[in-house]
Amino acid sequence: MTKKTPKSAGRIAVRPTLKPRELMTDSPDIAGSWTAQIITLFPRAFPGVLGESLTGKALQDGLWQLQTYDLRDYGIGKHRNVDDTPAGGGAGMVLRADVLEKAIMDARRGAKGTAPLIYLSPRGRPFDQAMARDWARMDGVTMLCGRFEGVDERVLHHFGIQEVSLGDFVMTGGEIATQAMIDATVRLLPGVLGNAESAVEESFSSGLLEHPQFTKPAKWQGLPIPEVLLSGNHAKIAEWRRKMAEKITRDRRPDLWDRHQKK
Repeated sequence: MTKKTPKSAGRIAVRPTLKPRELMTDSPDIAGSWTAQIITLFPRAFPGVLGESLTGKALQDGLWQLQTYDLRDYGIGKHRNVDDTPAGGGAGMVLRADVLEKAIMDARRGAKGTAPLIYLSPRGRPFDQAMARDWARMDGVTMLCGRFEGVDERVLHHFGIQEVSLGDFVMTGGEIATQAMIDATVRLLPGVLGNAESAVEESFSSGLLEHPQFTKPAKWQGLPIPEVLLSGNHAKIAEWRRKMAEKITRDRRPDLWDRHQKK
């Protein structure tokens, strides 16, 4: 079988004036750039929201790149079939092992160094900030987006694929979850955030939810900004923010608070 060329996006292929969809054009690999490889039935869903704002600018600047592998290109027969009925009966369809194997092999041939192979699945380990930090330290990630009733289980075991979940709910496919996880990871890459301290102070970075934020006007609808934030006393401001973060975490996420207390 002729190897398929992935659709890529990055610094070489784009200009600041391009629309998000136009970021997905054929381009050479950008050496040293963090790479997200997406195996999907819907490559046109990318970059989606990842082509906007900070992640979109970082994509244009070559701080990371995106490659999609269209599962339909690896389909069987005249109609490029990618799925079949579940063994043992049941509703829905399951993505075929032989189709997935070809797509995964192509993606892994192009993967860089440390790039984990991930399958988006509601039965997987919950995605969190710690996982995003781990992925950001690697060379990239290869993500398999499921559809229908999922994928042939043998593929997961054969390739040692890690299952990761966005939350305790079921979606029609892994594309939206993939974009959420990539967004959380890319913003941690060096140079993506304008103020590196933003990633340090936000929710989950310290094991706590973030403290409340305020800005102008000083009074709105009769509600003033807390006086301590206008005092100019940085030590008192830091103390107030810490106490508020602890209170919000304790009230809203007792599970996180218990974990924080055990550190």
